[in-house]
Amino acid sequence: MNTRHLTSLLGIELPIIQAPMAGVSSPAMAAAVSNAGALGSIGVGATDAEGARAMIAAVRERSARPFNVNLFCHAPAVADAAIEAAWIARLAPLFAEFDVDAPHVLDEIYRSFVDDEPMLQMLLDERPTIISFHFGLPSELAIQALHDAGVTLLASATSLDEARIAERAGVDAVVAQGWEAGGHRGVFDPNAPDDRLGTMALTRLLVDAIELPVIAAGGIMDGAGIAAALDLGAAAAQLGTAFIACDESLADAGYRAALASDAALHTQMVRAVSGRPARILANRFAALDDEVSATQIPTYPIAYDLGKALHAAAKSRGEHGFGAQWAGQGAPMARAMPAGDLVATLAAEISAARKP
Repeated sequence: MNTRHLTSLLGIELPIIQAPMAGVSSPAMAAAVSNAGALGSIGVGATDAEGARAMIAAVRERSARPFNVNLFCHAPAVADAAIEAAWIARLAPLFAEFDVDAPHVLDEIYRSFVDDEPMLQMLLDERPTIISFHFGLPSELAIQALHDAGVTLLASATSLDEARIAERAGVDAVVAQGWEAGGHRGVFDPNAPDDRLGTMALTRLLVDAIELPVIAAGGIMDGAGIAAALDLGAAAAQLGTAFIACDESLADAGYRAALASDAALHTQMVRAVSGRPARILANRFAALDDEVSATQIPTYPIAYDLGKALHAAAKSRGEHGFGAQWAGQGAPMARAMPAGDLVATLAAEISAARKP
């Protein structure tokens, strides 16, 4: 019943959502997934309103089906010149390794949706069918305006408290992001204690405690995993890492090679890359995180400015070990194929797993 309600709400046939993955998912991927009967997604949190508008248009050129537009709702960055200068100095020897000077200053490279009126206005103009929030929620006024525009709203939660906040705010479904999940952890406050709930435990907690449909996310890579999530009471499953190796992914050759290597067996939750906790493949940036404390790292996304610059410097010399190679704990199970074919494969695996 939960699954039928959610798939009807989202306008999809299959209880499968492709995670937004800003910088990895593409309009071509989202369209292919939606055309295959699941829910494709694009992540627009790292661009501005006009960049997001162009991405929405690119999906619509390829598909008339519903798709999800994901936004970042983190607290706006608070600059600290001393911390930022110390962080630049710490990483300067790594830039020197690639014969590049480290930046002298760092910037807040993109705005949070909670403080981005042009983005809200663009969304009200474009009216995508579905919008999802990560890192928290926008204002009550923004939620009401989007609902009034006929948009279905999803929000990530890593705990029961966050899910209850989302439910009270009026979203239509909650994405239960477990500790296993790749990429940025959706905690509302990255400096608060984190119970690190796994997908299975979190899904069961939310299904039991809230009235909204629950979408399980984290470590799910195949149809058997989706079927298990549905058996736990989830209305659908969201998969991100499973789509990184797909043809339409924006992951570069180094990222794809790392995903296919033993690094996939050793993912780590790190903060050094961007300033917020995120699960990454074992690489040189992940190793750096072991050497620093959270208080030494600039706030998100200011720290990400330096992380991106270091990756660009290293990549120009053929070193891919400083990339933001986000991946969940199920990474070794990633399969390379077109995104539409992966959706069809997942659907067949769900049917096989749920046969009596």
